[in-house]
Amino acid sequence: MLQRYLQTTLHPERYHGSGKRGPFFEGWYYKLVDLEGRQRYAIIPGIFLGIDGDNDEAFVQVLNGMTGEATYHVFPSSAFSAAADALDVRVGPNRFCEDSLSLDIQDEQLQMRGELRFEGTTPWPVTLTSPGIMGWYGWLPFMECYHGVVSLDHLIRGTLHVNGEALDFTGGRGYIEKDWGQAFPSAYIWMQTNHFDAPGVSLTASIARIPWQGRAFPGFIVGFWHQRQLYRFATYTGATAARLDVTDEHVNWVLRDRRYTLEIEAVRRSGGLLKAPIRTEMHRRVDETMQSEIHVRLLDGSTPLFEGHGSCAALEVHGEIETLRS
Repeated sequence: MLQRYLQTTLHPERYHGSGKRGPFFEGWYYKLVDLEGRQRYAIIPGIFLGIDGDNDEAFVQVLNGMTGEATYHVFPSSAFSAAADALDVRVGPNRFCEDSLSLDIQDEQLQMRGELRFEGTTPWPVTLTSPGIMGWYGWLPFMECYHGVVSLDHLIRGTLHVNGEALDFTGGRGYIEKDWGQAFPSAYIWMQTNHFDAPGVSLTASIARIPWQGRAFPGFIVGFWHQRQLYRFATYTGATAARLDVTDEHVNWVLRDRRYTLEIEAVRRSGGLLKAPIRTEMHRRVDETMQSEIHVRLLDGSTPLFEGHGSCAALEVHGEIETLRS
């Protein structure tokens, strides 16, 4: 038991649910964008375990980021399997790995099949004291929800056949992350883009209401990948959210630490409704767009290090946002 806990904590990409009882969920998020940005999909495989075995199910969710159409494909929990020593998850005939995915969804909602390969995956660094994007919080065994970034940015090769149409993703770019735990936060903002003018730039940013010892606090984790360097702004690094303004049209967020400032301006757009876990079922409906645009500015003191515009951006704003302001 202890060995498995150590291994999964130091390998956040792997399945954490072996031997777990409900409530428990785990899901992986594969973002796929073709070379021209005309085809955008989020593929989300996962499993949900309810209390006393109620509402157990495996699933594959599919979001068409251009149309906003979202489909939820249910499988018995017995159709889910995962390797112990790698990211290798199967949901029925569908398989998901760190460097590939293979889809075979054939039902009245959607026909989607094909295989994609990922090259040059860029995982969030893992160390003993900071096992992934959650930092030292990743070692705590009682968090409501855990988060991991499998790849900040990578190249895609391959074709998916969707409702009889061949969609070529070769030359496109992808991103992979995951969540696991008992339930999603009651309020959060999440955004991501790796489609800037210069390749090899990626932003992932989230802030959520974190239950903690009978109370709650707004915790944030932000990573900006630029010129092979990861700039981290997080509650656990001592960074502060100097500004967080949310309107129906925009999310404006300014983060600072002792040296760097990161300015984020995201445009809100309509999207599709995804299912998300509460403690009793996959129920909560969350609106996600893949048509947001995010302007990013990074400064070292007063010296600009980067300024650019990210397109094909994913964005979710959910719950009582006022609770996210400290």
